[in-house]
Amino acid sequence: MTNEFLPFSKPTIDQATIDEVVSCLKSGWITTGPRVQKFASMLKEYLGAKHALPLLSGTAGLQLSLMSLNLKPEDEVIVPAFTFIASANTVVHAGAKPVFVDVDLATRNITAELIEPAITKKTRAIMPVHFAGLSVDLDPIYALAKKYNLRVIEDAAQAIGATYKNKKIGSFGDTQVFSFHPNKNMTTGEGGCVTTSDDELAHQVEILRFHGIDRTDAWNRFSKSGSQHYDVSVAGFKYNMMDIQAALGLHQLPKLDEFNQRRTQLACRYLEKLKNWPQFDLPEDPTHYAHVHIWHLFNPLLNLEQARMTRDIFLEKMKDKNIGIGFHYDAVHLFSYYQKTFGYEAGDFPNTENIASRIMSLPLFPTMTESIQDHVIDTMQTVFEEALMHA
Repeated sequence: MTNEFLPFSKPTIDQATIDEVVSCLKSGWITTGPRVQKFASMLKEYLGAKHALPLLSGTAGLQLSLMSLNLKPEDEVIVPAFTFIASANTVVHAGAKPVFVDVDLATRNITAELIEPAITKKTRAIMPVHFAGLSVDLDPIYALAKKYNLRVIEDAAQAIGATYKNKKIGSFGDTQVFSFHPNKNMTTGEGGCVTTSDDELAHQVEILRFHGIDRTDAWNRFSKSGSQHYDVSVAGFKYNMMDIQAALGLHQLPKLDEFNQRRTQLACRYLEKLKNWPQFDLPEDPTHYAHVHIWHLFNPLLNLEQARMTRDIFLEKMKDKNIGIGFHYDAVHLFSYYQKTFGYEAGDFPNTENIASRIMSLPLFPTMTESIQDHVIDTMQTVFEEALMHA
């Protein structure tokens, strides 16, 4: 093995993708243009979505989807306490209150049983998060949404290509938001996409993503066929995807299934090789519903007593040996803003706090070889052996 630092994730970029970006730069059209339009069509076809709207980021997609619901300050949106901070922040930016609920300890996902007690007369929407590429059990959640007349905004940032009961996430349900950040299963550098079956929500996202201009072809206004006249019907944002980003996506999307298959192979190999390690609680796949897990992350929990160290010390020891281990995530309700603003405290969500204190993401990406993976495993074994020697 080399002495180079091994990150927990890195994008897979081939020469054809690089050539596409160069061609985009040479074309003179580098912001929203024909490549974004083509990428949107490809996403719509791949996902089987009624509407697919590329954006500057997945975070932008969450915010605009929520804003399209015309939320008021007293309105509530249910969000898992175990998620990336963007899930909660976008609720605040959309003008509503995030109401956190705990997650299942084995899958790290939200469930209908945990959601229902948190529903009040002020609840307007539920935001299930498909953590690490594993689909949430959606049918019971959509049943709750129907029962209480709620919207469902799925945070699918980590789930592009995942399926639930033989249907791709994005092909059914209410609204989904994907991310194409560099550590995701496919990338456009930064970038994201909203898929929805709701015509009005799609129209609102289209308008909000580009300054509130009321023409959905506003990006084309300086071309020969475009018109420079427009109206602004709402105070919108600058969240449109650029052609430079889409140039990456045009080549990433056709290879996504291949990327996901390789991730799955490596994840299964981790599961097999680490199955008898007392230092880890391994991630579990649910068996009560059909799904395809696309393994955005491989995230065991560290058994602190058997490991003889905290998770953060383990991460530092692995870093000292040139291996990067990811940390996903801190408990959102324990961040100072959410404690001060909404009154959350330690102990509110025990599963989330348990997971957050012990979780890590082992290196996992499509170009990772089995020899590199073995090096990661061997290095972890060395770290545990060293801890035992000094106990």
